Amino acid sequence: MTVDRLIRIFAGTFILLSLALGVEGSPLFMSHWWLAFTAFVGANLLQYGVSKVCPLGWALKKAGVPESRPVC
Repeated sequence: MTVDRLIRIFAGTFILLSLALGVEGSPLFMSHWWLAFTAFVGANLLQYGVSKVCPLGWALKKAGVPESRPVC
């Protein structure tokens, strides 16, 4: 796994989870405030796309996750 791939996996997971917890028709509904978390993840993705700066990316790099796979 690479940093970029893990960022996408984390973002997708958090968006789906927060939607499941924040949409009233969901069987997992808890509060509409979970939708704010969805907006936060979306804003971070937008900021990462524009500036290539991502706090999760920094944490993953410090944890030893490779930035890219070597090409054969």
